[in-house]
Formats: sequence, C-alpha cells, structure tokens
Amino acid sequence: MEITHSIFDFIPTQKTIVTIGTFDGVHIGHQKIIEKLVHEAKSSGKKSVLLTFFPHPRMVLQKDVTIKLINTIDERAQHLEKLGLDYLIIHPFSKEFSRLTALEFVRDVLVNQLNISKLIIGYDHHFGKNREGNIEQLTEYSHLYDFTVEEIPAQDIDEVAVSSTKIRRALANGHLKTANDYLGYNFSLTGKVVNGKQLGGKIGFPTANIDVAESYKLIPKTGVYVVKSVIENVTIYGMMNIGNRPTVDGEHQTIEVHFFDFNQNLYDKELTIELLYFLRDEQKFDSVPDLISQLQKDKQTSLNYLKNN
Repeated sequence: MEITHSIFDFIPTQKTIVTIGTFDGVHIGHQKIIEKLVHEAKSSGKKSVLLTFFPHPRMVLQKDVTIKLINTIDERAQHLEKLGLDYLIIHPFSKEFSRLTALEFVRDVLVNQLNISKLIIGYDHHFGKNREGNIEQLTEYSHLYDFTVEEIPAQDIDEVAVSSTKIRRALANGHLKTANDYLGYNFSLTGKVVNGKQLGGKIGFPTANIDVAESYKLIPKTGVYVVKSVIENVTIYGMMNIGNRPTVDGEHQTIEVHFFDFNQNLYDKELTIELLYFLRDEQKFDSVPDLISQLQKDKQTSLNYLKNN
C-alpha cells in the first residue's frame, strides 16, 4: 500500500475505484466496504484508493477538542494496510477544503485528480460544502463525468450493526469485549515508556508508564485490564491500570503496565499495548497492604484468563 499525504500529490497511472470516509476504528463495517473495494479493483484491473482526512473534520469545523478517536492516524493507516489497498490518501482537512462545492469535489478531486471509474460509498454519505452533496447528486455527476456510483445498502450496514460511535461508547463504559468484537481486532494504546515515581517497584509490581502523545486518542474507562505487547519480537502479557492511583497519590491520570515475568529496562521505548479483558474498576484501598493483596488477586485472575483464552 502506498500512502500519499495530499490528493494533489497523487498521480494515478490507471483508472481507480475509490471510497471516501473518516474510517475511525477501521471496524468490521468499514472492513466490509474496503474488502468490496479491493476485490472489485483487482477483478477489473484497476487500482483501489481510499481517501480519508486528518484532522477529523469536527476538529476543524466545530473546533471540537473533546472528540476522541479510536485510532491515531498512524494506527488507522496500519489497519488499512492489512486490507490489501493499493493507495491510501490522507488529505489535510481544512476550512478551505471544506468550502469545495459538491460539483468541485467531484470534478476537481474525484475525476481530474483521482482518475475515478467507480465510487463505492456507505449508506447516506454526504460531501462537499455544508454537506450538500448526496447520492442523487453523485449519480447525476457520474453520468456527466463517466464513472459509476455504488452505495452500500442500509440493510448491509445494519446487518453489521456497528459504528465508530458505538465502539467509543463501549470503550468509555468498560465494555471491552463488545468494542473488540466490533473492531475485529484488539483495541490498543501506543506510547513511549516514561519515568514514573517507581511506586510499583516498591510494592513488588514494577510498571512501565505509557505516555500517549496524541491528545485526541481515546483512552478507555479507568480500571484494570489484561493486556499484551510485543517486545523485541516476543509477546509479553501483563495487566494495566488506567487511572489516578487513589490509594497512593491520587494525581493526574496515568497508564501503567505490569508485565508478568519480565524485568527489562523499557525507558524511552515505544510500546503498543493491546487490551484483552477488562478486569475491574479502579478502587481506593484503605492501606497499601490492601492494595498489594488486590494486585496479587488481579494477577492470578489475569493468568487464569490467559490460560483459558
């Protein structure tokens, strides 16, 4: 898969089949559309193109700093690459770009720039200035500019019964199994290991403190999770706490991972942590010995889960 960071840097050598969207999460509903796109492109000798945008349009048009995304833009690209696309275009979304009319978008972007022969879109897709473009206009323009349009029927989308909004809600509520089932893969967090207060080491549970750089990345519900990570090509399991450590200091939110049977120095390494199972909510304990006792139970519960799954 080739990645281009602007529509205007994309130089097609042959006709393309295109889909457009944010595709946050690249969930099983998205995968269905993309698999169709890739299959049709391969069987007709054309190239598959997915056009997505960053920042998220809501961040630009509504100045919505509260919106949290399932994937960072790098994570999104990694998941899309696994689906066999020929080209991924990540176009910078701006107010200026949002002012393109539906006609300008079709003529200047899809036809002149992407060399489109077919557009595959999800049900009820809108585009162009003030979202004025719809399936009727697309169909009209397709006759004018000699390409075809296929809208994924509502019943096909409903059959999957999944959306990025539902996944965000599930993660916020600690319903990790639901989120992972909808995604078709394990939700993950990627960040650099930074210095912490080393409180975990003092109580027999040393942790790696993960700093997620992207402020727009969704951090799931506070609590304790069973997790795994690949470190130097070896899969390592552990448990992770997202929260404020109310028993020891109650400061700002941290993400701390305790890996089982592992004692390498991880400072400054970038790790991707996959979340496998939600163990429990974060709790405040009456004493540090009570906390240690609970952590020992958590470890045993985690090991039992991993043994059975």
